[in-house]
Amino acid sequence: MGRLSNQVAVVTGSSKGIGAGIAKSLAAEGAAVVVNYASSREAAEQVVAEIEARGGKAIAVQGDVAKANDVRRLFAETKKAFGGLDILVNNAGVYEFAPLDGITEEQFHRQFDTNVLGLILATQEAARHFGANGGSVINIGSAVSAITPPNTAVYTATKGAVDAVTRTLAKELGPRKIRVNAINPGMVVTEGTHAAGFIGGDFQKGLEAQTPLGRIAQPDDIAPVAIFLASADSGWVTGETLLVSGGLR
Repeated sequence: MGRLSNQVAVVTGSSKGIGAGIAKSLAAEGAAVVVNYASSREAAEQVVAEIEARGGKAIAVQGDVAKANDVRRLFAETKKAFGGLDILVNNAGVYEFAPLDGITEEQFHRQFDTNVLGLILATQEAARHFGANGGSVINIGSAVSAITPPNTAVYTATKGAVDAVTRTLAKELGPRKIRVNAINPGMVVTEGTHAAGFIGGDFQKGLEAQTPLGRIAQPDDIAPVAIFLASADSGWVTGETLLVSGGLR
């Protein structure tokens, strides 16, 4: 019996990277998992296949978290498949770095629509589906909200907003037994960070030199913290932002 047996979890943006790692770990602890994706259907189905191959339960559901209709459908499909909801991991996110002179309206709205509006819409809908025992909302923020690196003004602003929304909703939803916490990772090796050219070069070396534990993270470094926040082990924890960055700050 895992720590999350008989529970149901939705993980947004979980076809790859941190989200995929969290989805697999939730399933390994006994949760039935909804693997949400915006466009990477094949990758999401692969995550589901891996979960099922290990004896877990999962389905893949397409949906853009920045669109209210998609979010409603995501949770309707969750209820149809598994009957309820206990855990929401708001992992879906996008980033695009640019110096001040390079910031455009499109970049701003794309990042805020997914990283902030999407998180709020998903939490709003999840709160309607949690049962009498409440639930756990886990927001995936970023260490950038503390580190504030140059050329990341918009992305850092979205993650600063995640920190603030986490604390606010913890107070608002606490009376309904809904806990809201955040995990703020540093750099993590994912398909996205590979594609952006952050892995294997001077950027990675510079970060590792500043990180007390001497390396950048793997998704498996983040997932155990999500399990803790999803489980009864953190039953007296809400409104917290956990910096999970190997000491980088």
